[in-house]
Amino acid sequence: MGLLRDSDVGEIRVRLQEMVSPVKLIHFTQELNLEYGRETRELLEELAQISDKLSLETYNFLLEKEKVTEYAVDKVPATVIRNGKDFGIRFFGLPGGYEFSTLLDAILAVSKEDSGLKPESREKLSQLTQPLHLEVFSTPS
Repeated sequence: MGLLRDSDVGEIRVRLQEMVSPVKLIHFTQELNLEYGRETRELLEELAQISDKLSLETYNFLLEKEKVTEYAVDKVPATVIRNGKDFGIRFFGLPGGYEFSTLLDAILAVSKEDSGLKPESREKLSQLTQPLHLEVFSTPS
């Protein structure tokens, strides 16, 4: 039995039908001493099987340093969501619970290459003169 229930898979499949272009999940993990590492990998494997527009690449954080550097990953488990372009979207840890819905939203946004921001927000962001690093933290409760 997988981590996703059959009823959830059906709902996820419907949501992912909104995808416009393919999205790649690039997952970094390690086999030893990693809390939720196995569960995160299994969840992403199950998710990637739901849509033919979704693919998964998995890399060993300790052994594949070139990829770690390429994607600027500094902790695991880590998941990069990208299409032909890297938008800088990273998930660290297990994207379970409420974070799973956020993961699906990020996949759709990358697929559509549309953040969903209002024009006013886009205008304000276009005025930034330096790179902005934004992190959102959540904790299961």
